[in-house]
Amino acid sequence: MVLNGRVGSSPTFRTTSNLDYSRVEIAAKARQWPCRRQMPSPKDVLLINPWIFDFTAYDFWMRPLGLLYVGALLREYTNSRLHLIDCLDRHHPQLPKKAKSKRDGRGPFFKEEVSKPSVLRDVPRKFSRYGIPLTLFFDQLDQLPQPDMVLVTCTMTYWYPGARLVIELIRQKFGRVPVVLGGVYATLLPGHARGATDADFVLEGPGERELLPLMREVFGDKFCPDLRFEKLKSIPWPAFDLLSDRNTLPVLTSRGCPYDCSYCASSLLFKGFDQESPERIVGHIECLHRVHQTKNIALYDDALLLNKTKHIIPILEQVIRKEIPVAFHTPNGLHVAEIDAGLASLIKRANFQSLFLSQESFDENVLEDSCSKVSSTDLEVALDHLKNAGYRPSEINVYLMVGLPGQGVKGIRESIRRVQALGARPRLAYFSPVPGTATWDSLITKGIIQSDVDPLLHNKVAFPYTWGQMFPSDFESIKDLIRTDPGASIS
Repeated sequence: MVLNGRVGSSPTFRTTSNLDYSRVEIAAKARQWPCRRQMPSPKDVLLINPWIFDFTAYDFWMRPLGLLYVGALLREYTNSRLHLIDCLDRHHPQLPKKAKSKRDGRGPFFKEEVSKPSVLRDVPRKFSRYGIPLTLFFDQLDQLPQPDMVLVTCTMTYWYPGARLVIELIRQKFGRVPVVLGGVYATLLPGHARGATDADFVLEGPGERELLPLMREVFGDKFCPDLRFEKLKSIPWPAFDLLSDRNTLPVLTSRGCPYDCSYCASSLLFKGFDQESPERIVGHIECLHRVHQTKNIALYDDALLLNKTKHIIPILEQVIRKEIPVAFHTPNGLHVAEIDAGLASLIKRANFQSLFLSQESFDENVLEDSCSKVSSTDLEVALDHLKNAGYRPSEINVYLMVGLPGQGVKGIRESIRRVQALGARPRLAYFSPVPGTATWDSLITKGIIQSDVDPLLHNKVAFPYTWGQMFPSDFESIKDLIRTDPGASIS
């Protein structure tokens, strides 16, 4: 959550009118809901993005997008005053040190070393709490009114200690206020979330489907309509004005992924595939630049290039035609098989500055077993198109999976060398087991992991020290290979 204003040198919270981009439309919708005109007193709703407890963490265009979506929903359909505490706010004005950032918006989090949980004691790495100091969190709580409800999100399953700590501190400060926990962790491991945290409600799946009915149940039928939202186009744009820094913001043009990679949770988090209209997306991007002076857009899609002639190509054409002065980044990776000459040219002209391509592996056996969206020959073709469009190969990052079950060290090394031979930058994506995926089920069937294992052991750093079929020394040898290439990246 976020500090939105200051009085003198003391930060104060304020809620602002909705800066989301369709006020006439919102007003029209408001008139359709009599309950909005008959609402009881406003409710104070506190949104919290927790800390990360991990061996490593980096702000790779990370923003609590889901939390900001539900915040916008509450603004439009309820009588709520929103307050945000973003524990991962690198730009908080009262941090001990000013955040260091690259021009594209990425940068390191403030961190404090903490004791490792006992289950991770054998991992020879330091463990830290990433995000704002605890004292700053307490200061922000002191400035808030008593909340009527608290909404907490959590991303990685093995980051649940951050959500648990937030809820403990909320209980200490505000007592038995209703606490709702949602996000990826709550969706993949709802049972664990109920047992490991003191949340009153655990929401599985997209929050916009269940939140309003839940709040209606908690606060009464006059508080909000009984609505569940299924499509992106029906949800208000995220409440980005709650963030302290809007120089870099995420945009989601679609949800879900029709591919079914064995290690990926995309299809578990959203069933089906839903794309926004190009016109709405371009209007949204225009507004982010005009209203928030946003310079960097991180596209959060899992399948940005699919259905390209009706989706990404019209988006890029309109961005180019309107000369919107923003830079685009693709942290989740682009499907290399979709990149042809025409699309490569549009990507360059639209100012895509950080390109990450999802090759995953060149091992045909690995691709057949785990990742059907790409072949071993796709990358070279895609790189040729991007090179002809004006990119240097060294400007392009290529994701390669490391540590997949059945994946040999030799094959990983060969994949790295092949990317290097093509002139691109290998970027290693370390495997961690995700509950509910085919790979997870296979690991359980083989007795390699247990279904009720502590989610802390899902951690990509911990995995090779616990169940991994590759030894830590294998990972170090792979890192050594990467380190010989100054352009390569180790995540």
